Amino acid sequence: MALLTLSDITVRFGDRVALDAVDLEIAEHETVCVLGPSGSGKSTLLRVVAGLTPPDGGRVLLEGADQSGVPVHRRGVGLMFQDHQLFPQRDVGGNVAFGLRMRGVPRAERTGRVAESLDLVGLQGAERRAVAELSGGEQQRVALARALAPRPRLLMLDEPLGQLDRGLRERLVVELRGLFGRLGTTVLAVTHDQGEAFALADRVVVMRDGRVAQTGTPVAVWQRPASAFVARFLGFDNVVDATVGGDAADTVWGRIPVPEGSARGERSVLVRPAGVRLVAPGEGLRCTVEARTFRGSRVAVLLRPDGPSGGGPVLEAECGLRDAPRQGAVVGVVFAAEDVVVLPDRDTRLRRPS
Repeated sequence: MALLTLSDITVRFGDRVALDAVDLEIAEHETVCVLGPSGSGKSTLLRVVAGLTPPDGGRVLLEGADQSGVPVHRRGVGLMFQDHQLFPQRDVGGNVAFGLRMRGVPRAERTGRVAESLDLVGLQGAERRAVAELSGGEQQRVALARALAPRPRLLMLDEPLGQLDRGLRERLVVELRGLFGRLGTTVLAVTHDQGEAFALADRVVVMRDGRVAQTGTPVAVWQRPASAFVARFLGFDNVVDATVGGDAADTVWGRIPVPEGSARGERSVLVRPAGVRLVAPGEGLRCTVEARTFRGSRVAVLLRPDGPSGGGPVLEAECGLRDAPRQGAVVGVVFAAEDVVVLPDRDTRLRRPS
Protein backbone atom coordinates (compact mmCIF):
# COMPACT_ATOMS: atom_id res chain seq x y z
CA MET A 1 0.00 0.00 0.00
CA ALA A 2 1.27 3.49 -0.85
CA LEU A 3 1.85 5.82 2.09
CA LEU A 4 0.23 8.70 0.16
CA THR A 5 -2.38 8.37 -2.57
CA LEU A 6 -3.90 11.32 -4.41
CA SER A 7 -6.94 10.32 -6.42
CA ASP A 8 -8.54 12.67 -8.97
CA ILE A 9 -7.57 15.81 -6.99
CA THR A 10 -9.13 18.97 -8.41
CA VAL A 11 -8.80 22.51 -7.05
CA ARG A 12 -10.40 25.63 -8.55
CA PHE A 13 -9.79 29.26 -7.69
CA GLY A 14 -12.70 31.02 -9.33
CA ASP A 15 -12.52 30.27 -13.05
CA ARG A 16 -8.94 29.00 -12.83
CA VAL A 17 -8.27 25.29 -12.40
CA ALA A 18 -5.16 24.98 -10.22
CA LEU A 19 -5.20 21.17 -10.11
CA ASP A 20 -6.98 19.15 -12.76
CA ALA A 21 -7.82 15.55 -11.71
CA VAL A 22 -4.32 14.77 -10.42
CA ASP A 23 -3.43 11.17 -9.50
CA LEU A 24 -0.22 10.43 -7.62
CA GLU A 25 1.12 7.72 -5.32
CA ILE A 26 4.15 7.88 -3.03
CA ALA A 27 5.61 4.75 -1.50
CA GLU A 28 6.92 4.54 2.04
CA HIS A 29 10.56 5.76 2.33
CA GLU A 30 10.38 7.36 -1.15
CA THR A 31 11.51 10.91 -1.90
CA VAL A 32 9.41 12.53 -4.63
CA CYS A 33 10.11 16.02 -5.99
CA VAL A 34 7.42 17.93 -7.88
CA LEU A 35 8.76 20.27 -10.56
CA GLY A 36 7.03 22.83 -12.71
CA PRO A 37 6.98 26.46 -13.80
CA SER A 38 5.18 29.11 -11.79
CA GLY A 39 1.43 28.49 -11.82
CA SER A 40 1.71 24.78 -12.65
CA GLY A 41 -0.05 23.77 -9.41
CA LYS A 42 2.86 22.24 -7.51
CA SER A 43 2.50 24.33 -4.31
CA THR A 44 -1.28 23.88 -4.35
CA LEU A 45 -0.69 20.13 -4.45
CA LEU A 46 1.42 20.36 -1.30
CA ARG A 47 -1.20 22.45 0.48
CA VAL A 48 -3.93 19.94 -0.37
CA VAL A 49 -1.92 17.08 1.15
CA ALA A 50 -1.21 19.14 4.27
CA GLY A 51 -4.88 20.03 4.67
CA LEU A 52 -4.32 23.77 4.16
CA THR A 53 -6.35 23.85 0.93
CA PRO A 54 -9.46 21.67 0.66
CA PRO A 55 -9.86 20.03 -2.76
CA ASP A 56 -12.97 20.64 -4.85
CA GLY A 57 -12.87 17.02 -5.93
CA GLY A 58 -10.94 13.82 -5.31
CA ARG A 59 -9.45 12.19 -2.22
CA VAL A 60 -6.23 12.31 -0.20
CA LEU A 61 -5.36 8.99 1.45
CA LEU A 62 -2.60 8.54 4.02
CA GLU A 63 -1.83 4.88 4.66
CA GLY A 64 -5.21 4.14 3.08
CA ALA A 65 -7.18 6.48 5.38
CA ASP A 66 -9.25 9.23 3.75
CA GLN A 67 -8.14 12.63 5.06
CA SER A 68 -11.38 14.47 4.24
CA GLY A 69 -12.21 16.63 7.24
CA VAL A 70 -9.00 15.72 9.11
CA PRO A 71 -7.39 18.97 10.39
CA VAL A 72 -3.77 19.85 9.66
CA HIS A 73 -2.43 19.04 13.14
CA ARG A 74 -3.94 15.53 13.10
CA ARG A 75 -2.62 14.36 9.73
CA GLY A 76 0.79 13.37 11.05
CA VAL A 77 2.67 15.24 8.34
CA GLY A 78 5.53 17.69 8.66
CA LEU A 79 5.69 20.85 6.55
CA MET A 80 8.72 23.05 5.93
CA PHE A 81 8.16 26.34 4.12
CA GLN A 82 10.53 28.25 1.83
CA ASP A 83 10.77 31.24 4.18
CA HIS A 84 11.36 29.01 7.25
CA GLN A 85 8.61 30.81 9.27
CA LEU A 86 10.68 30.63 12.46
CA PHE A 87 9.45 32.49 15.55
CA PRO A 88 11.93 35.33 16.19
CA GLN A 89 10.87 35.66 19.84
CA ARG A 90 11.78 32.02 20.55
CA ASP A 91 15.27 30.56 20.68
CA VAL A 92 16.29 27.61 18.54
CA GLY A 93 15.08 25.07 21.09
CA GLY A 94 11.73 26.81 21.41
CA ASN A 95 11.25 26.77 17.65
CA VAL A 96 12.07 23.09 17.32
CA ALA A 97 9.84 22.21 20.28
CA PHE A 98 6.81 24.10 18.94
CA GLY A 99 5.22 21.21 17.07
CA LEU A 100 5.85 18.86 19.96
CA ARG A 101 4.12 21.23 22.37
CA MET A 102 1.14 21.49 20.01
CA ARG A 103 0.89 17.68 20.04
CA GLY A 104 1.01 17.52 23.84
CA VAL A 105 4.38 15.77 24.11
CA PRO A 106 5.55 15.85 27.78
CA ARG A 107 8.32 18.31 28.67
CA ALA A 108 10.99 15.69 29.42
CA GLU A 109 10.38 13.93 26.13
CA ARG A 110 10.33 17.27 24.26
CA THR A 111 13.80 18.11 25.56
CA GLY A 112 15.22 14.83 24.28
CA ARG A 113 13.47 15.07 20.91
CA VAL A 114 14.70 18.65 20.38
CA ALA A 115 18.30 17.63 21.09
CA GLU A 116 17.95 14.60 18.83
CA SER A 117 16.53 16.67 15.95
CA LEU A 118 19.23 19.34 16.21
CA ASP A 119 21.88 16.64 16.23
CA LEU A 120 20.41 15.18 13.01
CA VAL A 121 20.76 18.50 11.17
CA GLY A 122 24.24 19.28 12.50
CA LEU A 123 23.30 21.90 15.13
CA GLN A 124 24.21 20.05 18.31
CA GLY A 125 23.85 22.17 21.46
CA ALA A 126 22.22 25.12 19.66
CA GLU A 127 19.04 25.12 21.78
CA ARG A 128 19.71 28.48 23.48
CA ARG A 129 20.87 30.37 20.39
CA ALA A 130 18.73 33.27 19.15
CA VAL A 131 17.19 32.88 15.70
CA ALA A 132 18.45 36.33 14.65
CA GLU A 133 22.05 35.19 15.18
CA LEU A 134 21.76 32.33 12.70
CA SER A 135 22.91 32.31 9.09
CA GLY A 136 20.48 31.48 6.32
CA GLY A 137 21.75 27.92 6.15
CA GLU A 138 21.44 27.49 9.92
CA GLN A 139 17.88 28.82 9.88
CA GLN A 140 17.12 26.29 7.15
CA ARG A 141 18.44 23.53 9.40
CA VAL A 142 16.34 24.73 12.34
CA ALA A 143 13.22 24.70 10.18
CA LEU A 144 14.06 21.16 9.08
CA ALA A 145 14.68 20.06 12.69
CA ARG A 146 11.30 21.50 13.69
CA ALA A 147 9.59 19.56 10.88
CA LEU A 148 11.40 16.33 11.82
CA ALA A 149 10.95 16.53 15.59
CA PRO A 150 7.36 15.16 15.66
CA ARG A 151 8.57 12.20 13.55
CA PRO A 152 6.02 12.74 10.78
CA ARG A 153 4.99 9.85 8.58
CA LEU A 154 5.30 12.23 5.61
CA LEU A 155 7.66 15.21 5.40
CA MET A 156 6.71 17.93 2.91
CA LEU A 157 9.12 20.62 1.74
CA ASP A 158 8.03 23.78 -0.12
CA GLU A 159 11.00 25.19 -2.09
CA PRO A 160 13.23 24.04 0.79
CA LEU A 161 16.47 25.62 -0.44
CA GLY A 162 15.06 28.47 -2.53
CA GLN A 163 16.50 31.34 -0.48
CA LEU A 164 20.04 30.00 -0.19
CA ASP A 165 23.03 30.71 -2.41
CA ARG A 166 24.03 28.13 -4.97
CA GLY A 167 27.01 26.67 -3.13
CA LEU A 168 25.07 26.20 0.10
CA ARG A 169 22.12 24.68 -1.79
CA GLU A 170 24.37 22.12 -3.42
CA ARG A 171 25.90 21.11 -0.07
CA LEU A 172 22.58 20.90 1.74
CA VAL A 173 20.83 18.86 -0.94
CA VAL A 174 23.50 16.17 -0.57
CA GLU A 175 23.12 16.26 3.22
CA LEU A 176 19.33 16.07 2.97
CA ARG A 177 19.39 13.03 0.69
CA GLY A 178 21.75 11.26 3.09
CA LEU A 179 19.64 12.23 6.11
CA PHE A 180 16.37 11.05 4.57
CA GLY A 181 18.02 7.79 3.60
CA ARG A 182 19.29 7.17 7.15
CA LEU A 183 15.94 8.01 8.73
CA GLY A 184 13.80 6.22 6.15
CA THR A 185 11.73 9.40 5.83
CA THR A 186 9.02 9.64 3.17
CA VAL A 187 9.36 13.03 1.47
CA LEU A 188 7.22 15.10 -0.89
CA ALA A 189 9.12 18.19 -2.02
CA VAL A 190 8.15 21.04 -4.33
CA THR A 191 10.78 23.01 -6.23
CA HIS A 192 11.30 24.92 -9.47
CA ASP A 193 15.02 24.02 -9.51
CA GLN A 194 15.68 21.03 -11.77
CA GLY A 195 19.17 20.41 -10.42
CA GLU A 196 17.91 20.37 -6.84
CA ALA A 197 15.09 17.97 -7.67
CA PHE A 198 17.24 15.58 -9.70
CA ALA A 199 19.88 15.44 -6.96
CA LEU A 200 17.39 14.87 -4.12
CA ALA A 201 14.62 12.69 -5.56
CA ASP A 202 14.06 9.01 -6.10
CA ARG A 203 11.30 10.10 -8.49
CA VAL A 204 10.41 13.41 -10.11
CA VAL A 205 6.98 14.65 -11.16
CA VAL A 206 6.82 17.40 -13.79
CA MET A 207 3.62 19.46 -13.73
CA ARG A 208 2.05 21.72 -16.32
CA ASP A 209 -1.20 23.68 -15.99
CA GLY A 210 -2.42 21.67 -13.01
CA ARG A 211 -1.70 18.26 -14.55
CA VAL A 212 1.11 15.73 -14.35
CA ALA A 213 3.12 16.03 -17.56
CA GLN A 214 5.59 13.24 -16.70
CA THR A 215 6.69 11.13 -13.76
CA GLY A 216 9.69 8.84 -13.45
CA THR A 217 13.16 8.44 -12.03
CA PRO A 218 15.51 11.39 -12.56
CA VAL A 219 17.51 9.39 -15.11
CA ALA A 220 14.42 8.29 -17.03
CA VAL A 221 12.93 11.79 -17.23
CA TRP A 222 16.25 13.34 -18.22
CA GLN A 223 16.98 10.77 -20.90
CA ARG A 224 13.44 10.44 -22.27
CA PRO A 225 11.34 13.61 -21.86
CA ALA A 226 7.69 12.80 -22.51
CA SER A 227 6.94 15.93 -24.55
CA ALA A 228 8.39 19.08 -26.05
CA PHE A 229 7.18 20.97 -22.96
CA VAL A 230 9.11 18.71 -20.58
CA ALA A 231 12.21 18.87 -22.77
CA ARG A 232 12.16 22.68 -22.82
CA PHE A 233 11.41 22.90 -19.10
CA LEU A 234 14.47 20.76 -18.40
CA GLY A 235 16.55 23.28 -20.33
CA PHE A 236 16.84 21.61 -23.73
CA ASP A 237 16.35 24.23 -26.43
CA ASN A 238 17.24 22.15 -29.51
CA VAL A 239 13.63 21.06 -30.16
CA VAL A 240 12.05 21.29 -33.62
CA ASP A 241 9.15 19.80 -35.58
CA ALA A 242 10.09 16.82 -37.71
CA THR A 243 8.80 14.14 -40.03
CA VAL A 244 10.37 10.87 -38.92
CA GLY A 245 10.78 7.98 -41.30
CA GLY A 246 13.21 5.09 -41.19
CA ASP A 247 16.49 6.03 -39.53
CA ALA A 248 16.25 9.81 -40.02
CA ALA A 249 14.02 12.84 -39.48
CA ASP A 250 13.43 15.70 -41.88
CA THR A 251 13.75 19.05 -40.06
CA VAL A 252 14.55 22.70 -40.76
CA TRP A 253 18.15 21.73 -39.97
CA GLY A 254 18.12 19.08 -42.69
CA ARG A 255 18.02 15.32 -42.21
CA ILE A 256 18.91 14.24 -38.67
CA PRO A 257 19.70 10.61 -37.79
CA VAL A 258 17.43 9.10 -35.11
CA PRO A 259 17.92 6.05 -32.89
CA GLU A 260 16.85 2.68 -34.25
CA GLY A 261 13.22 1.89 -33.46
CA SER A 262 12.11 5.53 -33.10
CA ALA A 263 8.43 6.29 -33.64
CA ARG A 264 7.60 7.51 -37.13
CA GLY A 265 5.37 10.28 -38.42
CA GLU A 266 4.84 13.91 -37.55
CA ARG A 267 6.78 14.47 -34.32
CA SER A 268 9.21 16.75 -32.59
CA VAL A 269 12.85 15.87 -32.09
CA LEU A 270 15.20 16.90 -29.33
CA VAL A 271 18.91 17.08 -30.07
CA ARG A 272 21.00 17.25 -26.92
CA PRO A 273 23.87 19.77 -27.10
CA ALA A 274 26.35 16.87 -26.91
CA GLY A 275 24.79 15.53 -30.13
CA VAL A 276 25.57 18.69 -32.10
CA ARG A 277 29.05 17.91 -33.48
CA LEU A 278 31.22 20.63 -34.99
CA VAL A 279 33.09 19.80 -38.19
CA ALA A 280 34.80 21.67 -41.03
CA PRO A 281 32.70 24.45 -42.67
CA GLY A 282 32.31 22.48 -45.90
CA GLU A 283 30.60 19.57 -44.16
CA GLY A 284 27.09 19.19 -42.78
CA LEU A 285 24.94 22.19 -41.85
CA ARG A 286 26.81 25.49 -42.25
CA CYS A 287 26.50 27.67 -39.12
CA THR A 288 27.98 30.84 -37.65
CA VAL A 289 28.99 31.02 -33.99
CA GLU A 290 26.67 33.61 -32.49
CA ALA A 291 27.70 33.41 -28.83
CA ARG A 292 29.73 31.41 -26.32
CA THR A 293 28.95 30.80 -22.64
CA PHE A 294 31.55 29.49 -20.22
CA ARG A 295 30.20 26.65 -18.01
CA GLY A 296 33.06 25.39 -15.92
CA SER A 297 34.90 22.69 -17.84
CA ARG A 298 32.63 23.08 -20.89
CA VAL A 299 31.56 25.89 -23.23
CA ALA A 300 28.02 26.26 -24.57
CA VAL A 301 28.19 27.46 -28.18
CA LEU A 302 25.16 29.10 -29.80
CA LEU A 303 25.08 28.47 -33.56
CA ARG A 304 23.07 30.38 -36.19
CA PRO A 305 22.36 28.15 -39.23
CA ASP A 306 23.12 29.86 -42.53
CA GLY A 307 20.57 30.00 -45.31
CA PRO A 308 18.26 32.32 -47.26
CA SER A 309 15.71 32.36 -44.41
CA GLY A 310 18.13 31.92 -41.53
CA GLY A 311 18.34 28.14 -41.84
CA GLY A 312 16.06 27.44 -38.88
CA PRO A 313 16.30 28.25 -35.16
CA VAL A 314 19.62 28.56 -33.36
CA LEU A 315 21.37 25.43 -32.15
CA GLU A 316 23.20 24.90 -28.89
CA ALA A 317 26.34 22.77 -28.94
CA GLU A 318 28.70 21.78 -26.14
CA CYS A 319 32.48 21.90 -26.49
CA GLY A 320 35.58 21.46 -24.41
CA LEU A 321 37.48 24.59 -23.43
CA ARG A 322 40.19 24.08 -26.02
CA ASP A 323 37.82 23.09 -28.82
CA ALA A 324 35.30 25.95 -28.61
CA PRO A 325 35.34 28.09 -31.81
CA ARG A 326 35.54 31.86 -31.52
CA GLN A 327 32.48 34.08 -31.90
CA GLY A 328 31.83 34.82 -35.57
CA ALA A 329 33.57 31.68 -36.81
CA VAL A 330 31.90 29.58 -39.52
CA VAL A 331 31.60 25.86 -38.77
CA GLY A 332 29.83 22.78 -40.07
CA VAL A 333 27.40 20.78 -37.93
CA VAL A 334 26.50 17.09 -38.03
CA PHE A 335 24.23 15.25 -35.59
CA ALA A 336 24.82 12.12 -33.50
CA ALA A 337 21.83 9.76 -33.38
CA GLU A 338 22.59 8.62 -29.80
CA ASP A 339 21.83 12.15 -28.56
CA VAL A 340 18.60 12.56 -30.53
CA VAL A 341 15.24 11.88 -28.85
CA VAL A 342 12.04 11.55 -30.89
CA LEU A 343 9.23 13.13 -28.86
CA PRO A 344 5.59 12.05 -29.11
CA ASP A 345 4.19 15.50 -29.92
CA ARG A 346 4.64 18.53 -32.16
CA ASP A 347 4.65 21.36 -29.67
CA THR A 348 7.60 23.59 -30.46
CA ARG A 349 5.58 26.78 -29.98
CA LEU A 350 6.24 26.37 -26.25
CA ARG A 351 9.07 28.46 -24.95
CA ARG A 352 11.44 27.53 -22.19
CA PRO A 353 10.07 28.98 -18.89
CA SER A 354 12.06 31.68 -17.14
